[in-house]
Amino acid sequence: MSNSSSLRILKELKEWQLDEHDDTGIRLEYVGESLSEFCAIIKGPSDTPYCKGKFQLSIKLPPNYPFQPPKIHFLTRIWHPNISSVTGALCLDILNKNRWSPAMTLKTMLLSVQSLLADPKPNDPQDAVVAGQYLQGFDEFRETARYWSQYFAQVAMTKY
Repeated sequence: MSNSSSLRILKELKEWQLDEHDDTGIRLEYVGESLSEFCAIIKGPSDTPYCKGKFQLSIKLPPNYPFQPPKIHFLTRIWHPNISSVTGALCLDILNKNRWSPAMTLKTMLLSVQSLLADPKPNDPQDAVVAGQYLQGFDEFRETARYWSQYFAQVAMTKY
């Protein structure tokens, strides 16, 4: 990782610590001693089937961050049209190389993920089965998503 990338990450982490009093429902932790791997825990947004869940995500920063987007996926299983129910892969436009901007930060990215939990995009799915259920049987989707949140997302891991 380049020196400028490391400095940028340290700056973001310092700003994150200064904003810790913000009640975003997002926590970010190092994985090991590297500045390239993180674990995030996102509290499910209120008024959603995810509201009682805590979802753990893996974040890996490329060597030339912030000029390329991070690699991110859910470690906690979740029933959501834009997140694979099998692998945790995430479909979020800002994480696409063509849509990513170096002005984005880890915090803005994680806030975008949290926003996606509250406002799924079933017409741009990562998981076609979940998206189909969302579009054709919304009540069943909500119930399944709520069940998965209660079953898989009650206690987020903090160690790997």
